[in-house]
Amino acid sequence: MIEVRNLTKRYGDLVAIRDVSFTAATGQILGFLGPNGAGKTTTMRIITGYMPATSGTVKVAGYDIFDDSYEVRKRIGYLPESPPLYGDMTVTSYLRFVGRIRGIAKAQLGDSLDRVLHACGLTEVTGRVVGHLSKGFRQRVGLAQALIHNPSVLVLDEPTIGLDPRQIIDIRTLIKELSGERTVILSTHILPEVSQLCEKVVIINEGRITMEDTLANLTQEMTLEQVFLRYITKDVAEPRGAVEEATA
Repeated sequence: MIEVRNLTKRYGDLVAIRDVSFTAATGQILGFLGPNGAGKTTTMRIITGYMPATSGTVKVAGYDIFDDSYEVRKRIGYLPESPPLYGDMTVTSYLRFVGRIRGIAKAQLGDSLDRVLHACGLTEVTGRVVGHLSKGFRQRVGLAQALIHNPSVLVLDEPTIGLDPRQIIDIRTLIKELSGERTVILSTHILPEVSQLCEKVVIINEGRITMEDTLANLTQEMTLEQVFLRYITKDVAEPRGAVEEATA
């Protein structure tokens, strides 16, 4: 479903990511794991079409993000770390607005709205002003805007950051329920999130992929914490061979 090949992003002399490659299968939840500043958000922004790459390719369902940007955007829902919410609009009016931007036909917009309101647990706050909601509910609205056009791919960048423990549990449960037919990329530095939700793990450090494997394989002999520490403290050149061996 998602193929990322040799992505590189430069800002002048600064290389934010270098030769980033990984894949995510249909219906899979992939944990994109790395410390702060490792290049996670840059990679997510390129995959979703919000930022061009210096070089490399991304394909979603066979469509190239750079050559067929419109087709890819129709298939991707994106929840950035700071959701793009309008605080002075009600939940319903905001989601209708997003739906129109997404090109949903007027005849279908009502059904799409009902679907995401129920899926994201927002039916009790439909008339509330977004800016007056708790952070947990605002995060749910952010998920709803990413789902309004019923995408086959969902990209979530630090979806539980800043939430309290109850809200974290609710959002993680919701993410699990939203997977299945959808492919989900979950970008995070929170290890329990990956352990509880993900089938596959990609570790990035200092702009390079240092490991790509299934969670089950990675945790056969070590905890995920041990795996993570191993692949963010080694020289980045060494794990590239491990990636090739693990994915061969």
